[in-house]
Amino acid sequence: MPAANTNLYLVGFMGTGKTTVGRTVAMRLGYAFLDSDHEIERQQGRTVAQIFADKGEAAFRAMEQEFIQDGHPTTKQVVSCGGGLVVQPGMLELLKTKGVVICLHASLDTILRRTSGSRHRPLLDTANPMERIRTLYAEREPVYRLAGSVILTDGRSQSEVVQHVLRSYKQEARDRRA
Repeated sequence: MPAANTNLYLVGFMGTGKTTVGRTVAMRLGYAFLDSDHEIERQQGRTVAQIFADKGEAAFRAMEQEFIQDGHPTTKQVVSCGGGLVVQPGMLELLKTKGVVICLHASLDTILRRTSGSRHRPLLDTANPMERIRTLYAEREPVYRLAGSVILTDGRSQSEVVQHVLRSYKQEARDRRA
């Protein structure tokens, strides 16, 4: 069992599988699953898209920071973090103090395919979603690479990704204890 039931934070770009993989990992560990975007939506009584439209991205980012600092239990949680959460100044470091951080990665083509049917991604509400993905990814990739373990989700079954996440999490949780 991981050290002190350490939280697991899944980070990475939208469409990399954080929520899907996170739910299964949480179930396998016997932990609770939280999605930061869904938790903020529940607290605010509106969707992320509505928050962006009504209050702007900066207000949403402040809500994300508050959620990570004080808005969830400190043990036995698998938290799927919104794609932009970790790139805010100081957030990666904060996440690392609260638990194990693992980044999920996918190609830009896979990200576009996985996100193309969603109406819940305000940053992709644009005439050219692929160009927006390229721009955002280029801005965020350096921070994602600092997250620790980076696990590719392209061309792998969900089961393979889950197994890789579990192995990485257990090893990193043990390393935190040492």
